[in-house]
Amino acid sequence: MLDFVAALGLVFAIEGILFAAVPNLAKDALRSAAETPAERMRLIGLCSAVVGVLLVWLVRG
Repeated sequence: MLDFVAALGLVFAIEGILFAAVPNLAKDALRSAAETPAERMRLIGLCSAVVGVLLVWLVRG
């Protein structure tokens, strides 16, 4: 559980740095995501989840 909380904190830190460093690029990315069809977002989300699980599995193996 501690690893999950640490990973969640890292996600917040990275996103915070992105929004602070390049806010216009972040706004453009959010706008683009809002215009992306739901099916494509599902596919991207599923692929991202699989890659994330594989990375954790390889590192923690």
